[in-house]
Amino acid sequence: MPIEMTLEGSRVLRPDGWDDAPVSVAGGRIAERAAGRRIDLSGYEIRAGIVDAHGDGFERHMAPRRGALRERDAGVVAVAAELAANGITTAVLAQFWSWEGGMRGPDFAEEVFSAVAAVAPTVPVDLRLQMRLETHYLEAFARAEAMIDRFGIPMVVFNDHLPHARLAEGRRPQRLTGQALKSGRNPEAHLALMQALHDASDRVPAALDALCARLAEKGIAMDSHDDRTAEDRAAWRARGVRVSEFPETAEAARAGREGGDAIVLGAPNVVRGASHAGNASALDLVAEGLCDALASDYHYPAPARAARRCVELGLRDDAAAWAMVSDGPARLLGLDDRGRIEPGLRADLVVMEPATGRICATISGGEIAWMAGAVAARFLA
Repeated sequence: MPIEMTLEGSRVLRPDGWDDAPVSVAGGRIAERAAGRRIDLSGYEIRAGIVDAHGDGFERHMAPRRGALRERDAGVVAVAAELAANGITTAVLAQFWSWEGGMRGPDFAEEVFSAVAAVAPTVPVDLRLQMRLETHYLEAFARAEAMIDRFGIPMVVFNDHLPHARLAEGRRPQRLTGQALKSGRNPEAHLALMQALHDASDRVPAALDALCARLAEKGIAMDSHDDRTAEDRAAWRARGVRVSEFPETAEAARAGREGGDAIVLGAPNVVRGASHAGNASALDLVAEGLCDALASDYHYPAPARAARRCVELGLRDDAAAWAMVSDGPARLLGLDDRGRIEPGLRADLVVMEPATGRICATISGGEIAWMAGAVAARFLA
């Protein structure tokens, strides 16, 4: 339940920069006037809660060891706790819908959707679903649409993880055996499936045109994933897909910006200083102004760390860097009620140690979502 409180004595990062005015919370929102008990947070700083536009770090909680546990609801509770511990107050959980099977297959996806639907109303962090739909998985499009309708999934991102070059050359894909085992297939059956999907590539564009048109009529937000060329981005834009997630090249990112599309980059890429897959450096793209949001991708601690890294390298000041993990993704998701510390908005707040950047407390919708260490004594005094 939301509580009333007035946080005072700290530095507060607002859209225009730092100030030391108190932050009051009432009714789950940021209040204009003092409310509730006063809490002294001298020595700390307060920032807007992180809005994570795309992350799949929840997988380890949903299936900690393949085939060993099926505690999906408990896994979602653990996900919410980890998100809050990393300052994330709104999280898009990106679940695969893929021919790859296993944790990326439709059966597992349906279990995840059901668990999130059951648990999300009971935790402070705002959990939202995104379906990562494989473009060549045509036989599962109808079932995917049924799941979107059943669970009210508001976002679809299009992926293509087929190794087309190797398949076209008749060569076995790398890591085939490991991928097959994860899918529950033997390697030859898995290879045969991949080859059949590749061979049907000429049917994919028309199927995607029709699917995107239907999703657009339902008001579903659509993203593309791993754009490589300007032509890739133009093709998706023509289908009404106006968000480019993790473009693999500067060419694709520039094409997105020139076309008025939103660009999501991976926060782990910023933290590492380079893509782990050898693609475009997110730091370079941020420096070029080609970033609307930094997302956790596969590591929930990364957004907060990436924002600080952009400041350390002189790419952004504090307000602009933090906006890439708060206000920017909120706007991209159409959530105009969060992402900034302003009266009337959702009370999504992160309390941090200035010297270390360590997150000490997270408030989501006016509720204490996570707290640890010395700062707890301030709230409990």
